[in-house]
Amino acid sequence: MCPRRRSQCAWYENKYVKFFKSKPELPPGLSPEATAPVTPTRSEGGEPGLSKTAKRNLKRKEKRRQQQEKGEAEALSRTLDKVSLGETAQLPSAPQSCRAAPPAASDQPDSAATTEKAKKIKNLKKKLRQVEELQQRIQAGDISQPSKEQLEKLARRRALQEELEDLELGL
Repeated sequence: MCPRRRSQCAWYENKYVKFFKSKPELPPGLSPEATAPVTPTRSEGGEPGLSKTAKRNLKRKEKRRQQQEKGEAEALSRTLDKVSLGETAQLPSAPQSCRAAPPAASDQPDSAATTEKAKKIKNLKKKLRQVEELQQRIQAGDISQPSKEQLEKLARRRALQEELEDLELGL
């Protein structure tokens, strides 16, 4: 016997370890050729080994990423158009060919720009409504001493109305 404890001895194995080491890797009757690793095939261009739901989610994610890249590219082109149009308007001696026609991208109705304008209009209307409510509360006497921020909000009323009118006319 080993002078150390059985669990510390290098050559000692308990009965469970011996059992699992002696156990065959394959079930009885199964040939090793039948267990050759099967390479997963890519069905319908999807990722190997993914469920239908996972493949669907990957497609959605890819589509969202492409739309986001497309949106960023459109925003960049719109910004460039604005910059280039602004430069030609400032330079009266610019040749007529530069001012002739905007790029083809601006010919299409841009739904992203219209939704952005709609959001801006909605936001401005909300701010104006808040200003009017504040004005009514001050006139009713609910607020005896308006704070600095409240007075600034009241002072911005005309600017908000002008911006709202400009946006509504631009639609």
